[in-house]
Amino acid sequence: MNQSMFIVWRESVEALLVIGILQAWASQQGQGHRLVKYLWVGVGLGLLLSGLLAVLILFAGEAMSGSASEWFQAALALVASLLMVQMVGWMHRHGRSLKQDLQRHADSHLARQGGMGLLLLAMLAVSREGSETVVFLYGAGAQLRGPQLGLFAIGGAMGLVLSALTIILLHSSRRFISWQRFFAISEVILLMLGAALLVSGTERIGGQLLALDLPEQVYGVIGDAFWDSSVLLSDSHGLGGFLAGFAGYRATPSGLTLLVWIGYWLVVGGWLRQRTMEKVPCLN
Repeated sequence: MNQSMFIVWRESVEALLVIGILQAWASQQGQGHRLVKYLWVGVGLGLLLSGLLAVLILFAGEAMSGSASEWFQAALALVASLLMVQMVGWMHRHGRSLKQDLQRHADSHLARQGGMGLLLLAMLAVSREGSETVVFLYGAGAQLRGPQLGLFAIGGAMGLVLSALTIILLHSSRRFISWQRFFAISEVILLMLGAALLVSGTERIGGQLLALDLPEQVYGVIGDAFWDSSVLLSDSHGLGGFLAGFAGYRATPSGLTLLVWIGYWLVVGGWLRQRTMEKVPCLN
């Protein structure tokens, strides 16, 4: 539930921000009313494309069974993890000038293609956010069933409500939270969630490898617990369960899980260190 709520909240805020920037730009142009119509048609088409992607992914997951389904779900979890890290890097590079870049692209598309150019720009922007949301949600919730899946869906709905409230808060007051602080906090959570998805995908792959004929040492690395901290902090409920969903914590991690988790933070930490001179974007 917490994962789906955050994913939908974060992605919806960014999508609403993009739509708001483009709508404000369109309303200042000649024939602004007509351009706003093109904008919302593009938004609708972007949502439609995201919905089609969701249907295709669900259909592919349902069509597969057994080992093929496990490999597919593991691949989606790994892709979602990679996309989350890529998103953080993209915001570091472009977030500060997002508004200016969108307006410049809108000017260019309008000059070349008129209202259709704005429609295409809105469609691509919304479908990008929507497609990421679909991949993230599938990667995080593919293993859920029954009541857990229902809670996951409720979390997504709550994320939509929170995104609207967040946009209102960010636009109405800078005393509580600014764009700079919002992106700083959400990027940290995105990286943590990326680690959780990476661990989930790795464990699925490990489960499939255990069914193969491999050397005994490999079975030990993949299947044996490196330690057991469940007495101190269980990963099935409470704080441990929260950390398991949001950061990939495991009370009984295998050597492979531990290696992947540590490697993730070393690689991500080194990658982000190259951008330490870049400040988190401020879009006001």
